Amino acid sequence: MCGRYSLSKSKEELEERFQAEMFTDLKPRYNIAPTQLVPVITSQSPKGFSYFYWGITPEFGKNRPVAQKLINAKAETVNEKISFKTAFRQRRCIIPADGFYEWKRLGKKTSVPYRFTLREDELFSFAGIWEEYESVNGETQHTFLILTTTPNKVVSEIHDRMPVILDRDAEKKWLDKYTEEEDLLSLLKPYSADSMMGFTVSPLVNSVQNDSPAIIRKTSPMDQHGNYTLFG
Repeated sequence: MCGRYSLSKSKEELEERFQAEMFTDLKPRYNIAPTQLVPVITSQSPKGFSYFYWGITPEFGKNRPVAQKLINAKAETVNEKISFKTAFRQRRCIIPADGFYEWKRLGKKTSVPYRFTLREDELFSFAGIWEEYESVNGETQHTFLILTTTPNKVVSEIHDRMPVILDRDAEKKWLDKYTEEEDLLSLLKPYSADSMMGFTVSPLVNSVQNDSPAIIRKTSPMDQHGNYTLFG
């Protein structure tokens, strides 16, 4: 599962990295959570950023509010499940990010937040699919979810799933409407562990109300009693 991520780079960095135009100002985000409105790039508009809500409503669930729990789809079955297969074939997107979070459980009530990034702290993207639906107010809304796969060696120490991360070549194939299904499925694999790193971060990330640079800073691991050292 991927339930939080960050996008703390500037508008200029995003436009340069993804070769797409952003028409609105972008505020750095350090703790993006489901139901929030965030930038994506779709297969229908690969040269510009769109803003979609994280949390998808399947085609058969029209007029329902954005789902808070339906935020990921398993890459292994995304082309088979009735709720996702049409979007997989026709409505793919990439979700720009510079890190994501997972929690390592140490007991029934204790978990430690970890942040995962590329080793050079560069921008990357998740593979996603999106939907369009009519809200209860009659407005057209766009929502997306992130595809997940089995974890690489870096993430597997913390969690049993990880988001599908695409490199630049994979992004082009994922957004290309002519890419064959077999080739699309071949992209949905764990990202190279050699290119990633993970580290503990402040428990501030636990609350969606917190969204500051302090969240993405590396912190000292928690001690045997479950106490955090937030500085140093």
